[in-house]
Amino acid sequence: MNNKFDALKDDDSGDHDQNEENSTQKDGEKEKTERDKSQSSSKRKAVVPGPAEHPLQYNYTFWYSRRTPGRPTSSQSYEQNIKQIGTFASVEQFWRFYSHMVRPGDLTGHSDFHLFKEGIKPMWEDDANKNGGKWIIRLRKGLASRCWENLILALLGEQFMVGEEICGAVVSVRFQEDIISIWNKTASDQATTARIRDTLRRVLNLPPNTIMEYKTHTDSIKMNMVSPSGAKVNHAAPA
Repeated sequence: MNNKFDALKDDDSGDHDQNEENSTQKDGEKEKTERDKSQSSSKRKAVVPGPAEHPLQYNYTFWYSRRTPGRPTSSQSYEQNIKQIGTFASVEQFWRFYSHMVRPGDLTGHSDFHLFKEGIKPMWEDDANKNGGKWIIRLRKGLASRCWENLILALLGEQFMVGEEICGAVVSVRFQEDIISIWNKTASDQATTARIRDTLRRVLNLPPNTIMEYKTHTDSIKMNMVSPSGAKVNHAAPA
């Protein structure tokens, strides 16, 4: 299983002979470093359930992001700002990560937790997301931790029953409110988005009058492209 601190490590760290004068050896060192990095990357991706563990239908990855309010964020800088916490393949591996994570209700500022299927980045432009959208629910303060836990347990337990349509979920902590969203692949599939909406109401035990908004990622990109700064503001925030 991934070490949850892998994302904070410097991939170029290691022992190097700074007095090395032989260029051929330097090239060899460089090739070895690149090979080791490639192998290390492959190892990080090969997350499998341990012996006697309960496998999930899909591997999932936890991500975390935080930004300064009011400061426009470009696509490139947003991608650099989002940190991968770790990937898991079983129920037991999930709980090892989750039990050590801060609950959304205890986060401060503009912070986001993301839970996405392995290989899908929590960005509008990702191939799995670009034709999709998300259901958005705005919560009053104090509800985010419970709703987030209920949502991700339903996600991992495949309660949405929409095949491979689900990409992931996001909880966004803001000053006045918190926001929960669930992302799917195909915004134009109304039957699927309706089923996701109804399941979301059930697993979160939402009152009948709760306002739920569906927004396509295409619309999100357009809205941010026409902002005065001309920059995409936040590629994972439901707002």
